[in-house]
Amino acid sequence: MLKKNEVGPQTYRDAMARFAGAVHVITSDGLAGKRGTTVIAACSVSDSPPTVLVCLNRENPKNEIFLRNGNFALNTLASDQQALAEAFSGQTGLPVEERFSVAEWDRLSSGAPTLIGGLAVFDCQIIDTKEHATHRILFGQVTGIRIGDTLHPLMYFNRDYHIF
Repeated sequence: MLKKNEVGPQTYRDAMARFAGAVHVITSDGLAGKRGTTVIAACSVSDSPPTVLVCLNRENPKNEIFLRNGNFALNTLASDQQALAEAFSGQTGLPVEERFSVAEWDRLSSGAPTLIGGLAVFDCQIIDTKEHATHRILFGQVTGIRIGDTLHPLMYFNRDYHIF
């Protein structure tokens, strides 16, 4: 018989620290205002129609902006964009508008800021959301894409940034 061990929050976080992930900045703009934050929890859902998902902490009231705007851009960071990841994670203490000044942005189709020079950009309209525990999952139908020139992603592993 298999023996189950207790999985507490700290043990879970420690194990997830060994789960390498691409680093993204998710952005939104619209009537509810402008918002951006660094995320690791994002992935493809389908290629027909093209759909991605992003997990955001519901305990941060500023993340409601994404839902109210109804759009987001998932900006996948390249190896030379660690400073951008740190700015949007809040580690630098920069206010929102100053965070956006760390890089160049334009807009594709949804109205969300899209990163010029990103590894890949997925511009999305929110088509569904699900709430689970502390997080909200945003499902975005991709309405615009930009593919960058570099093939070197910025990764997050063991609570630190890495270049692969």
